[in-house]
Amino acid sequence: MEITGSHPKRAPHQQNSWLNKYQQYLAEFVYGGIDGSVTTFAVVAGSAGAGLDSSVVIILGFANLIADGFSMSVGSYLSNKSDLENFQKHERNEYWEIENIPEQEREEVRQIYRDKGFEGELLEKVVDVITEDKDRWVDVMMKEELEMMKQLKSPFAMGLVTFISFILVGLIPLLVYVLDYLVASPIDYLFLTSIAMTFFAFFGIGFLKSIVNQTSKLKSIAETLFLGAAAATLAYYTGNVLEKLF
Repeated sequence: MEITGSHPKRAPHQQNSWLNKYQQYLAEFVYGGIDGSVTTFAVVAGSAGAGLDSSVVIILGFANLIADGFSMSVGSYLSNKSDLENFQKHERNEYWEIENIPEQEREEVRQIYRDKGFEGELLEKVVDVITEDKDRWVDVMMKEELEMMKQLKSPFAMGLVTFISFILVGLIPLLVYVLDYLVASPIDYLFLTSIAMTFFAFFGIGFLKSIVNQTSKLKSIAETLFLGAAAATLAYYTGNVLEKLF
């Protein structure tokens, strides 16, 4: 028997399970990143339009990062927690109805599948199979009658991923200003450098958005770039005008 020094490879289903665990939160990462990069870049652009110093840009930028990032993540957590609680409330109601008025609930199942085209002996067999298991019965009623699907993702994790993404991607437009403040010699063309760095951030987050939405990569990237450019342009000229007025 030949013995090799290679390590056993992870089974495909284990790899897929590991990937799916993180990929299921990709949407939160993408939209947190979009919001973080757009809003922070708008702050940078507005500050550049007003001719503010790097220290002021950093203060405004980080204040925006922390406050808006926290607000967005809390909003995501509370919204998804509310949806989960609403689902659980209706699920409890369905269990109660199955326990206390089973014939009425059985007739509702029959009507649901009659409307789908089932009839006769086949219809009764479908009803029997569904109603012989309470969990399956409730699952069918939630999906077919109430049109509600259970959220499998943790509301806390969704909020946390949103916050982390907002901070990480939103930090990119500020990096050159932080570096300029820390190094001894000043960096030329701060705003142009920030634009270039943010362009790549928009490009990457637009690419990920196309994966989440399963749309054209080119279209998704273009939309993200346009959104960021529009917000930055408005902020830049707003800052420029206000600086001249005051």
